[in-house]
Amino acid sequence: MEFELTRKQKELKDALHNLGRYVIRPMSLQMDREHRVPDAFLKQFVAMASSVRSDQDVGAALGDAEEIKREPPSREKPSFGNRTALVGAEELAWGDASLLLCLPGAGLGGPPVKATGTPAQKKKWFGMLADADKRGDLAWGAYGLTEPGAGSDVSGIRTTCRKDGDHWVINGRKCYITNGARAAWVVIFATVDPALGRAGQRAFVVEKGTPGFTVGKIEEKLGLRASETAELVLDDCRVPAENLLGGDAAYEGKSTGFQTAMKTFDSTRPLVASMALGIGRAAYEYVCDAVKERYMLSRPVPRYHAIVERLAKMHRRLEAARMLTWKAAWMADTGQPNAKEASMSKAAAAQAAVRACFEAIEILGADGTIQREDALLEKWFRDIKVYDIFEGTGQIQRVVISKRILSDLKSF
Repeated sequence: MEFELTRKQKELKDALHNLGRYVIRPMSLQMDREHRVPDAFLKQFVAMASSVRSDQDVGAALGDAEEIKREPPSREKPSFGNRTALVGAEELAWGDASLLLCLPGAGLGGPPVKATGTPAQKKKWFGMLADADKRGDLAWGAYGLTEPGAGSDVSGIRTTCRKDGDHWVINGRKCYITNGARAAWVVIFATVDPALGRAGQRAFVVEKGTPGFTVGKIEEKLGLRASETAELVLDDCRVPAENLLGGDAAYEGKSTGFQTAMKTFDSTRPLVASMALGIGRAAYEYVCDAVKERYMLSRPVPRYHAIVERLAKMHRRLEAARMLTWKAAWMADTGQPNAKEASMSKAAAAQAAVRACFEAIEILGADGTIQREDALLEKWFRDIKVYDIFEGTGQIQRVVISKRILSDLKSF
């Protein structure tokens, strides 16, 4: 495994770091108070991102036949996409994690379409977003899995679907859906029969404006306030049969819907881990700078020694979590199954970042809780907790890890 970033990755990291420092952070508290990221800024960011996106990446996303024929990544011919995404996510989250969640594009809806969708489906729904991009419009995709009674336990979803001629009829309610209200389309998970468990699950793409598909409430949250989190309601929602991801054949005797959800998590959990690391690193760097200004830590005073020890532990935890996260990305980039490593990275990074924000507040005392334009620690403290909750709670990650460990032991 190579730990050194490529030249392009270093350039991306530096560019996003400077954007975070000089552009995003000065806007951060205003976006938090207004519960939105200005559309004008999002359009500028999309234009900048489009200028560095390769034709190869666009072709693969749109289901271009030649790009799809490319050999999957392997150790001999690795990809660099997952590691690059982690580097970018950490730096953007260092600036403001809410902004990263607000960026136009397929979002969490992208991986399931890419993993399970037919070439025609990829071309249609990724193409819809690409066409909006060309027009200069903002467009989003979204991922609808979580329900009031089922989130981390994917097998417990109760949204139902039934075949009716050349349509599927879906009924249920989804909650905590990022960009759900403004998404052009949402990947919705449902079941033909809850008693069938995983085997009964299906994944559909439901487009905005489909009869029976409505937006419920927009959530008021503790943190990540600039990010839209919506409730979605499906009431006898009739979806064309061609919107079933992969088509009927993909589900014959298989748990394709559940597998689609799991494949999504394998690619997105390291990404979420990197976002958590960005926030945790921001808190760590902030408290280090504050301590340097206030204390002469070389003096043999017990309090100063305790502060230095706490800072060292914060740094070790964050670095260790980053290595786990990069390993999960490296495995994906070399075509290796990474379910266990993805969960390990998510569990470790979330805990390390939560702890870093908590320790920073404790070290700085009351000053760490004050909301000022030049002091974002209070905001980071509010933002970070959800990273130990969404994309599977910390408890669920530990269940996944333990199952994989026990499975490996049985193979001996």
